[in-house]
Amino acid sequence: MAYKFIDNYRERGARKKLVEHLKGRGIEDQKVLEAIAKVPRHFFFDETFWNQAYRDIAFPIGDGQTISQPYTVAYQSELLHVKRGDKVLEIGTGSGYQTCILLELGAEVYTIERQENLYQRTTQVLPYMGYKANFFLGDGSKGIAEHAPYDKIIVTAGAPFVPEIMLKQLKVGGIFVIPVGDEKSQKMVTIIRVGENDFDRIELDTFRFVPLVGDQAW
Repeated sequence: MAYKFIDNYRERGARKKLVEHLKGRGIEDQKVLEAIAKVPRHFFFDETFWNQAYRDIAFPIGDGQTISQPYTVAYQSELLHVKRGDKVLEIGTGSGYQTCILLELGAEVYTIERQENLYQRTTQVLPYMGYKANFFLGDGSKGIAEHAPYDKIIVTAGAPFVPEIMLKQLKVGGIFVIPVGDEKSQKMVTIIRVGENDFDRIELDTFRFVPLVGDQAW
């Protein structure tokens, strides 16, 4: 399969404008902003829609899924406080854009996708772009227990509740970021595992994600 990847001054300039926009919306983590400035988001779009790539909007990518709004990606990434070398579990690979941001932040990424078409595409496109992650096909609502524990866990789809099975896969001191609510809107939730059976939970802003589907979700 052939991919046409062009990244010229126009696209790089568009990313700079996007970064300034995200600063204006309250994103402060410089490393997150640098990652947004570096990852070519238009590579995840059909060439016909490249003019949409650096707008702060979600966009359909097929199979009922979307590439997340840049603000949402930056917001979740900032909440994770990724340190270089962190082992991060990503639930919902989708287009692979969030995966690339995590990799730019220095994470070792384990990412799982339930849609085979998206899985097949990301396992080809990301390595072609020079990004190396650990890809899995399956039910992300159960996490990936065989590679636990993780320093950080990020869920990129809306869940009806926080899956207990995933909490058990988080290291003590680790951070878990997940949108929780109904199918129309969700509150972004940050959970910190402060002890073996002790978790701090904070509810933040409201978002709208595609639903998390699986045994431990919708």
